[in-house]
Amino acid sequence: MFKIDAIIQPGKLEPVRRALAVIGVDGMTVSEVRGHGRQKGHKEVYRGREYTVDLRPKIRIEMVVPDNRKDEVVQALADAARSGEIGDGKIFVEPVLQAVRIRNDDRDDLAL
Repeated sequence: MFKIDAIIQPGKLEPVRRALAVIGVDGMTVSEVRGHGRQKGHKEVYRGREYTVDLRPKIRIEMVVPDNRKDEVVQALADAARSGEIGDGKIFVEPVLQAVRIRNDDRDDLAL
């Protein structure tokens, strides 16, 4: 099993959800987060005062998938989230040693 952790633009959440639904992936956790990479921040003016916005709003999507679905899910996610502009985001993939469904104690792939 692999955990896929993606940080994407807020406007790309629905296209990503649709792309994952097309390939049969519907379990995920979605969080609103803030951060920056190379994009850094930008300056804004509010009530006549200039200030720097260092952290940009992003969406974090987390999911655990079986070994044989990892590449397919990563590709679908990347294709749906890509605009070609700086700040599109990142996808991180890491192995998961064990998963347990709390309700009935299913383990590993059965817990997904």
